[in-house]
Formats: sequence, C-alpha cells, structure tokens
Amino acid sequence: MYPMLKNTFTHIPTIGPKTEQELWRAGLTSWDKLAAMKDLPLSAAKQELLIDTIDQSQKHLVAENAAYFYKSLAANQQWRMFPHFRHSIAYLDIETTGLGNPGDYITTIALYDGKTIRHYVHDDNLMDFKNDISEYQMLVTYNGKMFDLPFIRSYLNAPMEQAHIDLRFPLASLGYRGGLKACERTLGIEREDVEDIDGYFAVLLWHDYNNNGNKKALETLLAYNIMDTVNLEMLAVLTYNKNLEGTPFEESHRLPLPTRPETPFAADADTIRKIKRGSAYSY
Repeated sequence: MYPMLKNTFTHIPTIGPKTEQELWRAGLTSWDKLAAMKDLPLSAAKQELLIDTIDQSQKHLVAENAAYFYKSLAANQQWRMFPHFRHSIAYLDIETTGLGNPGDYITTIALYDGKTIRHYVHDDNLMDFKNDISEYQMLVTYNGKMFDLPFIRSYLNAPMEQAHIDLRFPLASLGYRGGLKACERTLGIEREDVEDIDGYFAVLLWHDYNNNGNKKALETLLAYNIMDTVNLEMLAVLTYNKNLEGTPFEESHRLPLPTRPETPFAADADTIRKIKRGSAYSY
C-alpha cells in the first residue's frame, strides 16, 4: 500500500484536482506507475513538469521532508500528509484570556502526540512548551493557522515553523463548517463531562483559579483543553477517511479510528455549576 502522498499530483504546479482525477482514471494512480509510462494524457510541457516534480517528490519523501509537501499542497489538501508523518505529529490547542488584544495571554496549552499527553500552565511550566514542541515535525490543529499559532509565536516567541495540517480547511471543503465542537458533533465525536464548556467558559475557569485559588477550576480547564487536543487525532483520521471517499483509494488507504487516551484531569461538576450561577469568580 502506498501512502496517499505517492498517489498525489495536486502539489505539482498547473495540476489541480480535475487533472489529478483524469490521471487516476487513466490508470496513473501512483508516482511509480507514472514513472513507468512514456505516453501520458498531457501536453509535452505539462508531462515534463510532472515527471521532474515527481522525481523531486520521491527524494523529499524518502528524506522525510514534510516542509516540501506542506508548501506545495493547498491548505485543504494537506490532509494527504497525515499518515506518512503521523509518527512525528503533535496535536495542540491553547486556551487564552481573550482573542489577542493587548494584555491577553495564554492560560494553558495541551499537547498530544498519539501516545503522551503534556500540559502547560501560565506562571508554571508554560515556557517549557517552546522546547517540547521542537521535537515534532508536523502540527495538527483546528483553526490554528488563524489563532493558536500566531498567538504562540507572539506570546512565547516560538517559531512554530513545522508543517501544519489545520483541519478547518479540509473539513470546510467537505462541507463541515463552524467551530471545532460543531464539527465534532456532526461527526459523532463525544466530549463527555466537558460537553457544556466553551471558549468563553474556559476564560471564567481560569479567572476562578487565578483569582480565587480554586484548583478544581484549573483541573476542569485542563480537562477541557486536553479533550480539545486528543479529539484532534480522531478528527484527523475522520477527515482523512472522508477525503478518500470517491477516490480509487477509498478502501485500501482507510485508517482505523484511534482510541482516545485516558486523560489526567476530570471536570469538576460543582465548579461548573457555581460558575454558571455566577458565584464562583470575581474580578
């Protein structure tokens, strides 16, 4: 079985999804098959460009150069990188005090690599994130291109130059729009005891911890932040599988759904109820 990248031609200039489908229908379903064929259903100039680019692509794939494919693929096509680079992926999500206005800051970050969950807290170990994230070659987020990564770069002065699959774009191309939780609900991903928490409520949890010393509020915030992050793996697999539908690789390349890991924190129902009543925090 080929990784999906070896069936991909849309990273080549002038070749879009329509031309790629024509190549697939002509039996050119992989780079190797194309290399063995002399007469292609393309113009001479496009054929030469295709062969040259595939030769370079083979070399970059062997070298595990995720950046090459990240720069070559459109944002809604970067899902194709997922299986090949999955061994070096970090799923991440941040919580903040606001949307990036002066004075806003990161409260917590959750990081998951498919095996290990890490968490970072403001005024505790937040600065450790900058070194830890450098271990990974690829990032997976939801709306991270617009929010999480710019905020991290600005607040932590971390470069965040890894290849990046922002699931918002391939999901939107499939018709799934809205926030992370809306996409999760549509795709049947459950959130259990943090179902009622959203980004605004996460700010209130932080204030309750920061202003009132309620450690249960911090644990609830971390439970929510970590759930956002570990669910990204399930969402990435579902996004990948749904993008395969209707292609020649729908069955051969389908990935099994992952098991959600046991998380180190649980939401505190009493804290959630108190904050909803408006009695657990002060400014």
